[in-house]
Amino acid sequence: MSSFPETFLWGAATAAYQVEGAYLEAGKTLSVVDESIAPEYADTSIASDHYHRFKEDICLMKELGLTAYRFSIAWTRILPNGRGAINQAGVDFYNQLIDELIKNNIEPIVTIYHFDLPVVLQEEYGGFSSRKIIPDFVAYCRVLFEQFGDRVNYWLTINEQSNMFLLPYLISFTESSEQSLLKQKYEMNHIMTVAHASAVKLCHELLPDAKIGPALGVSPVYPKTCNPKDVLAAEKAEELRNTFFLELYCNGQYLPSMQAYMKEHDCLPTIEVGDMALIKEGKCDFLGLNYYDSKTVEHVTALERGKELVINTSGEVGSTEKEVVEGIYKGCSNPYLESNDWDWEIDPEGLRITLNRIYQRYQIPLIITENGLGGIDTLTENNQVHDDYRIEYLKKHLEQIQLAIVQDGVAVFGFCPWSFIDLISTTSGFRKRYGFVYVDRTDTEVRELTRYKKDSFYWYQGVIRSNGKRL
Repeated sequence: MSSFPETFLWGAATAAYQVEGAYLEAGKTLSVVDESIAPEYADTSIASDHYHRFKEDICLMKELGLTAYRFSIAWTRILPNGRGAINQAGVDFYNQLIDELIKNNIEPIVTIYHFDLPVVLQEEYGGFSSRKIIPDFVAYCRVLFEQFGDRVNYWLTINEQSNMFLLPYLISFTESSEQSLLKQKYEMNHIMTVAHASAVKLCHELLPDAKIGPALGVSPVYPKTCNPKDVLAAEKAEELRNTFFLELYCNGQYLPSMQAYMKEHDCLPTIEVGDMALIKEGKCDFLGLNYYDSKTVEHVTALERGKELVINTSGEVGSTEKEVVEGIYKGCSNPYLESNDWDWEIDPEGLRITLNRIYQRYQIPLIITENGLGGIDTLTENNQVHDDYRIEYLKKHLEQIQLAIVQDGVAVFGFCPWSFIDLISTTSGFRKRYGFVYVDRTDTEVRELTRYKKDSFYWYQGVIRSNGKRL
């Protein structure tokens, strides 16, 4: 097998609210996700304390051999009021972080928005439910481009826009609204897409040499059987979950089948004059893909009512309740795949399928911005973590990326697994760990927050040194 491209970016990823801590320090205010973390888990006040320990953490990144680091900037650390006065202490922190990365030959890949909307904007006008968010988001982007654009070459606009609407806990809807929940979802999605396109356009104007795109949560959808009804259900699920967003990002248009769906369900968004021209103009330079698993669906009968997905937050196997999208599909298990403790089905080949489905259609460069295995890691008496399960998961997914590059001609230019270091899982706290680096704390005990290198750290170090030849 040929090696990965010589310029391939070997990275890892985190997000501000999950790793930084210091959530009310040096001028920062609360974000909506600071308030929504389940109370039975660790809150975001300390997290992994990356805010105070970033130099130590970057030393570990250098030892690991990273050539890229994907992280997010906290909107509330830069603009505590959501807009207006810039918090210089926040700018100083990210300047130090970026400079330290560059000093260690690590390419910064910056996520502009990773779920952490300022509470003040949510309370003032409902966040992404109002078009007032668009100029505020663009103003925030302008600050980032002007402050950090001389050193940041890769920007990600919005993390997992699709999942924010598939997993309602990630975004706030108004129960008292005259609009249905479905109508609110598609209104907010349109507003978010306009905000994304506005950010892309501004980046191209201010930073013509930079590259910008979204980070899309994506899972290929399979039919349960070869029954044509199941196949049609899978096609429709693929459109709802994936292609709908890809067409907006890459072609600047609403998929005809989605227009028909929204019209039928009375959830067409309000499209103002100039919106679609802006969305088309804001075509991204690349796509970031967050891939963890695939989905399998079957057809539904006319009698089956809709049902929201209930996710497994405890690690208790089998506690997931699959969604039913009335009249279209219902989720089911795939008998050919194994699952982890959170019922996420492990499907390395699904990543190759995803890469091909997207690249062969849109021919746009791709980077894996998240991929990883959440597990209940154990620190031994001699401070080791034997996470062979994580190594096996990442190894098999990298093999499929390599096949996609070499045999399928897919342009993949980087791999940023989730996550560099243990951090707060949005739904499961520190019980569910992803990192190459173990952080010695639990949800209830902060302890010393000492960093320990897991077995996967040394494995990934060897992968990077060999440029993927030694998996």
